[in-house]
Amino acid sequence: MTSEVFRGQDQKQVQQTTRSHAMEEDIDVASRIEGLNGLSHECKPLEEITNGHSNHKPIMNGLVIGHNVKDHTNGSAPLRSLPISALKQNGLLQTLAAGDQPKPEDDKENVELEKARQEWEALEHTQPGQINLADFNPTPLIPFNEALQYFQTTDLGDLLKNIQPTIRRTGLAAITHFLFGPPRLHRELLEERDLVFAIAQCPVDNSQTVHMRVLQTIYKKLIGSKLDCPRYGVHWENIGFQGTDPATDLRGTGFLGLMHTLYFVMDPETLPLARDIYKLSQHPTQNFPFSVMSINMTRIALQVLREEALSKECNRRQQVVGVLNEFYVATYLHLYQLWKTQQKTIADSGFVLKEVELFAKKNPKQMLRRLEVFLKERRAGGIPRGTSPDPVAQQPSPSLGERGAKAGTAQARKGKEMHFTGVCDLPPDMEGEARLI
Repeated sequence: MTSEVFRGQDQKQVQQTTRSHAMEEDIDVASRIEGLNGLSHECKPLEEITNGHSNHKPIMNGLVIGHNVKDHTNGSAPLRSLPISALKQNGLLQTLAAGDQPKPEDDKENVELEKARQEWEALEHTQPGQINLADFNPTPLIPFNEALQYFQTTDLGDLLKNIQPTIRRTGLAAITHFLFGPPRLHRELLEERDLVFAIAQCPVDNSQTVHMRVLQTIYKKLIGSKLDCPRYGVHWENIGFQGTDPATDLRGTGFLGLMHTLYFVMDPETLPLARDIYKLSQHPTQNFPFSVMSINMTRIALQVLREEALSKECNRRQQVVGVLNEFYVATYLHLYQLWKTQQKTIADSGFVLKEVELFAKKNPKQMLRRLEVFLKERRAGGIPRGTSPDPVAQQPSPSLGERGAKAGTAQARKGKEMHFTGVCDLPPDMEGEARLI
């Protein structure tokens, strides 16, 4: 009896144990097989495994992780499953999830900053209150030969009627010039010479693209800017024009005054000299208007050509434009040397211009030779001797020197500054004063 009672109790405990295991398996586990390493592996039928993928549940340390099973990993706290909605509300997880992705607001701010930077750079040389859309599409620089070709292919018939390429001489002056004067220009060069004087009669035309490109090129090369500037504005005064419109300073030289400056800044050999002169024109005490002075150099060169003092050199080279361009640069070089070495100021401008004109008319060949030596020494990397002018050339005539000293003293006493209002255009039949008025 006692053994049967114990046997019945054992059977009841076994049944209860089996029933409890069955309940747990119904809830979380389908079936388990003890592995060799003591870990439990889940068994699934073959039909549930397709294409190398299995539908079995994840198992850690022999336990199948389910919603109702507590998982202890290495004695750590139990892991609990959270709904997706709870994860979305977790600020830390949102920050970590968005850490590698740029925020739309940040992208927008970066784009706006970049746009503002580009607009600021584009408006670098634009005057206040003006918007120049051309700055966003800069005008290409124009070479001298391209600008010259434009005039060669343009009908300048009306302008050619008004030119006077030589000085009218009568009586004894005509006979003396014929017997002892310079040689006449070759017939095949007359057309090229007339073209030069026709360009000197041509005004600036805002409707002509070439005209505008010449202006933009001169400004950019002197200033060192890559952006266009407005057609009108005080920025033109920065390169030595007298007002907001460069066209008003071209009386007496016409568009040829701009053509010579274009040649000066576009020729690689003469550009360094042009910038040296421009730098001197910005000097605190020796400053002068660069462009107005350049126009005066063009006027002197035209006068020397009109007096046929360049005819011999033009005949030798069989060209007029090239000789006149070089003579213009040589004249400006001579003025630059005088101005720099003799510490000239704006009060001396009239007398310096007169001295330069007289020397240019009497020594055209020497002027060209001096320019040639200057550029050659500069190419060699040395300091050009032309930086110190010829002592003979530095000494003005006694009358000019006395008048210059008196005028300079008077200007110093009055403390007044000479104001430039235009370029004096000398009539062809006069060899008058060379001055800025």
